[in-house]
Amino acid sequence: MNNHNIDFNNKTILITGGAGFIGSNLAFYLQEMFPKSKVTIFDCFRNNETFQNGNLKSFGHYKNLTGFKGDIVCGNLNNKDDLALLNDYKFDFIFHHAAISDTRVYDQEIIMRTNINSFYDLLSIAKKDRSVMIYASSGATYGNLPSPQTVGNENPENPYGYSKLMMDQIASNYALENPDLKIVGLRFFNVYGPREFYKAHTASMVIQLGHQILDGRPPRLFENSSQIFRDFIYVDDVVEANIKACKSEINGTFNIGTGIPRSFQEVADILQQELNTNFRTEYFPNPYNGYQIHTQADINESNLYLGFSPNFSLEQGIKAYIPEIKSLHGFESL
Repeated sequence: MNNHNIDFNNKTILITGGAGFIGSNLAFYLQEMFPKSKVTIFDCFRNNETFQNGNLKSFGHYKNLTGFKGDIVCGNLNNKDDLALLNDYKFDFIFHHAAISDTRVYDQEIIMRTNINSFYDLLSIAKKDRSVMIYASSGATYGNLPSPQTVGNENPENPYGYSKLMMDQIASNYALENPDLKIVGLRFFNVYGPREFYKAHTASMVIQLGHQILDGRPPRLFENSSQIFRDFIYVDDVVEANIKACKSEINGTFNIGTGIPRSFQEVADILQQELNTNFRTEYFPNPYNGYQIHTQADINESNLYLGFSPNFSLEQGIKAYIPEIKSLHGFESL
């Protein structure tokens, strides 16, 4: 990546959810490319609390930040006193990645409170500081609509997807009321890559299948996985989208994917090729109702207005990811 249109050196930058998957990758990119940038991470970090589905409530992990040299504020988006700790700063850029992102959490109150209410608070900070606001939306806003998924045609199927669609509407209204602010939402599709390990059961199928194969077990997939497609995007491309969004010509919401759907079967086959194995895939019935069979991001506007085009094919992304998949094999995601 080589996005030096904006010089982030000597800029003060907030990354919410910065101990999580995408946020931590963004933090290290800024630290490495702009060593004089002043990055502050706001994250509640993980504890042992779980949702009814058994998944952790927070995935922020200190090990994602080993080697990070900026400031860290431990806080919860839902706590006004925690957010008030950010008043000590004046941010030039805000990258808002903190959220409840588990699509199978159905506690609507906690999702709306965390994802929607806190967004108003962060937009207020952006207005006060005159910050550029880049925030994480999601491909989950589209639900089961046919591909390609296009901004302006949404139908979320779960509380998470709905909360992200509401964030997009809030951002749009806020931008109209504050035309001098830059507010850009990025709808990430299926992101995979380094530093997702501590998402545990909600980490991508890439690392989960990779570890199955390294265990000496055949990859297990849903039946008909050659007919289940996702728009998989490598995390380095997502980081690049965040950076390029800062130079967006317009406010709005943009899809961030490759625009090229790939099947679950292809993921397993590429992993086997990279790991030099030749297991026969095991198949089991898909236990989920209303399961999304095909996603494909329409990235025409992302290319036009953000100058975004992905650099990694699925083959290139998995190949780049293999060293971390191997190094974390056998570890517990504690």
